[in-house]
This record gives sequence, structure tokens and C-alpha cells, in this order.
Amino acid sequence: MTILHVSQPVDGGVARVVADLVRGQRESGCRVLVACPAGGRLAREAAAAGARVLDWPAERSPGPGTLREAWRLRRILRRTAPDVLHLHSAKAGLAGRLAARGGLPTVFQPHAWSFAAVEGALAGASLRWERYATRWARTVLCVSERERADGVAGGLVAHWRVVPNGVDLEHWAPVDRASRRAARMALGLEQSAPLAVCVARLCRQKGQDVLLDAWAAVQRRLPAARLVLVGGGPDADALAARVRTLPDPSRVRLVGDVADPRLWLAAADLAVLPSRWEGMALAPLEAMACGRPVLLTDVPGARECVPPGELGRSVVPAENPGPMAERLVEFLSDPIECERRGVLARAHVADHHDIRQVIPQVAAIYRTIVRSRVVPVGRRSRVQQPF
Repeated sequence: MTILHVSQPVDGGVARVVADLVRGQRESGCRVLVACPAGGRLAREAAAAGARVLDWPAERSPGPGTLREAWRLRRILRRTAPDVLHLHSAKAGLAGRLAARGGLPTVFQPHAWSFAAVEGALAGASLRWERYATRWARTVLCVSERERADGVAGGLVAHWRVVPNGVDLEHWAPVDRASRRAARMALGLEQSAPLAVCVARLCRQKGQDVLLDAWAAVQRRLPAARLVLVGGGPDADALAARVRTLPDPSRVRLVGDVADPRLWLAAADLAVLPSRWEGMALAPLEAMACGRPVLLTDVPGARECVPPGELGRSVVPAENPGPMAERLVEFLSDPIECERRGVLARAHVADHHDIRQVIPQVAAIYRTIVRSRVVPVGRRSRVQQPF
């Protein structure tokens, strides 16, 4: 089987999901192609895993060049003739479905709905597009039941499948107290200071501005606590300015992009992700695989990725710094309890989010759509036409 993955973005969680799929599919003997913009993490990791990487220049957001991007992608489809087209995220889903228009067995994986990311007229336009474009995907693959439910509630009619995100449990291995001490020493951090780490792109979606608002209250109650934001992005300067308004700016660090965040997770007592919207974020799963408890906002995927017994503690309302500050203080005041909950988090991820469970589930979807010639169109169906 020849599989063509198309992705924009090329960094962050989506890129890691695609790279993990590529590795698993290559190990199972598939021919794997990846079309994406050059220069990001995805192109490097996909090539290292044995995929053929095809340069597909594309901006992250829709714009005047979207039709040109779709035309370029259509040329790639004609040249490579894949058995399966797998589109990742809203931008690749837009250009890819315009390029293929149902002429290939297509899986669209939104990784968070486009209409959740915007407001007003643009949200309405995005929702109308998604309702229309489902006819050009044989399967819409969601990473959480909440993501699927939001699509159904929005009026999308599709052949739905849900496969939760998974992580490589060997790469994201649990760390012990000795590793925690060594990580803090390497990073120049105090051994005893409570430490929360947020690993995410610095952008509105990830909600670091809300986290910093909550952190002002945390500093008043836990002056020794530290916060580290790991990642780069368009909001870096605005967030740095926000840090300077905190009671003690010296206790907050923005370290930018790092090649491997495992050292920061090893040093942390707690991983926090204050997102405004998600499908199912990968960063919390990686943190839990490392044996770290998490604090998440109540967005799609959050309740499904934490242990059931942790819902009342580990999930707080989105865009609300008050409850977030309360939970941060609760976690960071008791490092021994953080360790205990981290052990439970690792066990939960091992049982429910092992990447080795994800690969065969996605492969089964591919086999089904390749054999099928029927594609949903609105509330009707039609026979698939050759590309």
C-alpha cells in the first residue's frame, strides 16, 4: 500500500502524530510519502523514518494562495498515485480535499476543528465548508469522542472513526527522583522549588496568556514556585511582556523551541496545558508517559486522556484563571502527591495511548476505505469516481 500524508503544520503535536504514523507504517512494509512545507521538524523526521518527502509549499492559514497550494497538491497526487490520501489538520484538509475532490480514498484528520479556532462570520464560513467537504473524505478520523461529537453537533455528515492519539512509550519513558535531580542540575534550577512546565506552541490556541494570569495568584500564595514555558510561536513577545507584569517575573522563564522537551518534563513536578481548543493534545500524553501529572483545560480530548479518577482534579474550565490557580497551588504544594499521581498517569497512558495500538487501528481504516467505493455526500451516497 502507498500512503500519502499531507500536513501543514510541520511542527508541534500534529507533526509528531504524523511522524509516529510514518514510522509505524514503514515498519509494517508500506510505501509512505509525506507532502509538507520544507524546513520543519516533520520533513526531517519523516525522511529519517524512511518516507519519501515531497516539498509542498503552503502557508499555515488559509489565504489568497490556497487555490495555488491545492493545484500544486493535485499535481503531486497525479504523479504519485497513492492508494490512500491522509490529510492532517484544517489547512491540509482544505487544500487536499479541493485537490482530490473524492477521487482518491481519503482520510481527513482535523486535529481540532477549524470552526472552533475562530469566531463570528469566519466561524460560520468554516463550519459551512466542513459540512460541504465531508463528501470528499471516505472517513473523518477524530482523536477524541468529544471532537467527533462536536462535528456531529455542527451538522457534519461523515463516516466517523475515533482513534485516540498515542505516544511512543520507550521514547517518553518515566523518570525517577535521581533523574529529576539531574535534570534540574543540568537546567540550572533549584532542587526544592515547585516547578510547573507548559510545553506548547506560543499562540492563542494554547492559552499561555490565561496561565500567566493564573500564575499571578500562584505567586502570591507560593512565592518559591517556578513556571517554564517551553516552545516558540507568534505570541512569544506578547507573553514575555505579560511576564514582566507578574509579581516576580524572575520565577517565570520562556525558553523557546527545544529539540527535545524530555529534560524539562523530567525536572517538572507538573505539566500544564491551558488550551482554548484541541482535538486531543499530544503534549499531556507525553508528559504522563514520563510519569508527570497534568493540569488541563476542559477542551476536546482532555477528559479522555486523563485517568478517570483524576477528572475532578486535573481538568479545569477553559479561559478561567481562578480555578486554574487553585489547582496549580494544590498540585505544587505537595510534590510527593504529584509523584504518586504521575505513576498513575504513566499506567493510564500505557494502557490506553500506546502508539503501538494506534498504528493497526489506522491501518484497518485504510484497508476499509480502499475496499469501499461508496463515499458519503451530504445525507446521500454516491459511487466513488476514479481520480
